[in-house]
Amino acid sequence: FFFFFFLMPNEIYNVLKFWHGTTTLAFVCRAGIIVAVDSRASMGKFISSSTVKKVIEINSYLIGTMAGGAADCFFWERNLGSFCHLYELKNNHKVSVSGASKILTNMIYKYRNSGLSMGTMVIGWDQNGPGLYYIDSQGNRLKVKLISVGSGSTLAYGVLDSSYKWDLKIEEACELARRAIFHAAFKDPFSGGTINTYLVRKEGWIKISSDDIGNEAFSKYFRN
Repeated sequence: FFFFFFLMPNEIYNVLKFWHGTTTLAFVCRAGIIVAVDSRASMGKFISSSTVKKVIEINSYLIGTMAGGAADCFFWERNLGSFCHLYELKNNHKVSVSGASKILTNMIYKYRNSGLSMGTMVIGWDQNGPGLYYIDSQGNRLKVKLISVGSGSTLAYGVLDSSYKWDLKIEEACELARRAIFHAAFKDPFSGGTINTYLVRKEGWIKISSDDIGNEAFSKYFRN
């Protein structure tokens, strides 16, 4: 405590500036909203875990993704789940995806420039249709149709931009998402583990698959 007391705000930020990386992506298509993430967590130059669950299940129709500090994302998105549940009990209807993303933005906005590290997505389906929002630790909030977040995002964008189209079928959309995560993990040392793929539709979200980024995926995506 006394160490941080004598530091200026910008010096505190530099002390708390950790190395981190991941690859998460989501896009809206005819089949629904496809979400895919890797599962690697790093501590500086070292891999701390290859089985991190980077999709946070907020409720039966809302999910969030983690990019940045795992503790920050997990805490605030679980907190968002509690607020959404209280809203539903008070108003007798579910909060919209837009409303949920705004709640999260308002919660973290006052902590901007204080060391939080978040680049998260809030994804769901409500009476207005599909909703995909990007929120970061600076309080920015964007509604998007296609996005990738994390250290491997530029690599994932290369795959998505070359093959994405609106009228993808479920199998095609899931395969595109898995291929984008694989190529990002292949070149980004901070991404890896397994590819977890989710589908969000009007009925809620479901987990489609969990695929290991190993020799089988290498043979499938890289050599072909």
